[in-house]
Amino acid sequence: MTPALALKLLIRFNRLSACAGRILLSSGIVALALFQAAALGGPAPVRRQTPAPVAAPQAVERLTLAYLGQLAEAAAVRPYFEPVVADRGVQGARLGLVDDNTTGRFTRQEFALAETRLAPGDDAEAAFKRLVADGRRFILVDLKPEVLRRLAALPQAHDVLLLDVSSRDDALRGGDCASNVLHLLPSRAMRADALSQYLAKKKWTRWFLAVGPAPEDRLFADALKRSAKRFGMKIVAEKTWTHSFDDRKTPESEVPVFTQGSDYDLVLVADEAGSFGDILSYRTWLPRPVAGTQGLVPSAWHHTLEAWGAIQLQNRFRQQAGRWMTEADYGAWLAVRAIGEAATRTRSLEFEAIRSYLLSDGFALAGFKGVPLSFRRWDGQLRQPVLLVQERSLVAVAPVEGFAHPKNELDSLGYDEPETSCRAKP
Repeated sequence: MTPALALKLLIRFNRLSACAGRILLSSGIVALALFQAAALGGPAPVRRQTPAPVAAPQAVERLTLAYLGQLAEAAAVRPYFEPVVADRGVQGARLGLVDDNTTGRFTRQEFALAETRLAPGDDAEAAFKRLVADGRRFILVDLKPEVLRRLAALPQAHDVLLLDVSSRDDALRGGDCASNVLHLLPSRAMRADALSQYLAKKKWTRWFLAVGPAPEDRLFADALKRSAKRFGMKIVAEKTWTHSFDDRKTPESEVPVFTQGSDYDLVLVADEAGSFGDILSYRTWLPRPVAGTQGLVPSAWHHTLEAWGAIQLQNRFRQQAGRWMTEADYGAWLAVRAIGEAATRTRSLEFEAIRSYLLSDGFALAGFKGVPLSFRRWDGQLRQPVLLVQERSLVAVAPVEGFAHPKNELDSLGYDEPETSCRAKP
């Protein structure tokens, strides 16, 4: 063995000895620890971490809304092919309740609906008082304007919010307004302005106004005349229909005579009862379109609306009710959804919290019309687009492009704040 090789082996041996020493030292330390533990009576106890206390689940809050509706008296003459809808309005409220409870699962809120549906001769005032006595403070109302006006003035209605889901009466939003009423559907003034904007765009500015004999017909005619003045239209002729309502003999003999004598761009008809307006199209003295309560009609909702996700609401409602959604159904759905939206945003079911939020600048309701809907603070009217429709087609949506407003384009429809005669603001 050479001296160099012997030196290398010696160095390696020293390194192995050092490693062995360290191992023995560690083993000794471990053995000493075990010996001490045994001497003390066993191994040291392992400290267990105490789990944090589990919070009790938050209780579910419950709010019961009320629906008060009254069936309309049967029409004197009803086409045999026109279905009788006995559950108008309330079906929309039921669908809105489903939507509210879907959202409410995340906020621990639950909503219910107490339904009261009256026959034509029943006492609506007594039914309303019973609902208030049962603690109902948000009440959807599908009643005639004069009945709603009477209920809103009752002492029992002081701390109640009435949600008008069906009327279009301008007086209820004007001189006869009440601070405890909100209106979900467009007024006559809003509908008339929607028509006027579209007709102005088409440059159909000369109108023949045909008015029915019912008081409601005269109210819509007044709204059309106000709108004509507002948008620079001209009513070249106005006539009240006093002829027969028998469409088997009237159209060909009387409609041409009724509509002759003036040159006009279209016939505007005010016939809310549907007594004669349907027989005017294609029978006028001049070949002109028909609009108003028949022909091209302004509406809050229509089964032809598909845009902005409306098709899913249409399908869900039809699956539930077995029919298309009416305006009153849409109004009731909006009312229930408005309450649910306010409850979600405020995380409260308290009456004053919800009511205040509904009228605040922060409230915005998705109504499947492309823009957020909100309430006007000066008359309780829900701002919303108005659809212009015929039986199987959506023609336009108002506000029509080009009609601006300094604050909100939706306020170009109906009575703006400087125009309102409402003094009992919500």
